[in-house]
Amino acid sequence: MHQPIANTYTGLGAYSRSHTTAFSFTNNQAAITSAKHLSFGAYGEQRFMLKNLGLYQLAAIIPTSSGNFGLKGGYFGGPEYNEAQVGLAYGRDLGSKMSIGAQFNYNSFSVPGYGNASSINFEAGLMFHVTEQLHAGFHTYNPLGSKLIKNEEEKLPAIYAIGVGYEPSEALLLSAEIKKTENLPVDVTAGIQYIIDKKVVANAGISSASSAYYFGLGLLLKDFRVDAVATVHPQLGITPGIMLLFNGK
Repeated sequence: MHQPIANTYTGLGAYSRSHTTAFSFTNNQAAITSAKHLSFGAYGEQRFMLKNLGLYQLAAIIPTSSGNFGLKGGYFGGPEYNEAQVGLAYGRDLGSKMSIGAQFNYNSFSVPGYGNASSINFEAGLMFHVTEQLHAGFHTYNPLGSKLIKNEEEKLPAIYAIGVGYEPSEALLLSAEIKKTENLPVDVTAGIQYIIDKKVVANAGISSASSAYYFGLGLLLKDFRVDAVATVHPQLGITPGIMLLFNGK
């Protein structure tokens, strides 16, 4: 399933305790344990301003006394080609220094003239809370090489990532991730988030594989947050996006 061009943007709070959002677990399922309240998120982007390259995602975290559950839904594409994914995640703390999480996904693909295909796979994450400010972890997606049900000669790629986040204060987060997708070059991403006077959230980040970079601004409105983000690719242009978040108390 395609991820946002500014992938570190929606999942920036994965390696953090203070900057967790409903989307954090989509980068590392172990991050789901940092959510203390019911939370919801919606994200949409128009990739390179092309109408058939829209990406839309929904996410929710439901905390319980025996661990936290997460729900994720996503759609990418248009009438000529599209992908969809539904995922169910679960995570829990193993003491105060470690968290684990896993997610099962149902993926579907549709191409006119080819038909539909689907696949079931899983992903998992591990997080170490080294200190209150420093967090590091490992994430793997589709490690068993899940194949498409209609054509078992095709399979989804395996992805492995390690990441780290540092919070010098509750207002500032620095995060970086090294990701290796099967048959693709290593991608190094880095992002920064700063909360200004508890009212404005400023973000910026970059990806080495695509040379794309993004800037985002968000408004904090009590339990709601509204973000606008623009990702710039040096050859393909601008991808605008918007994210809506709700964090219950």
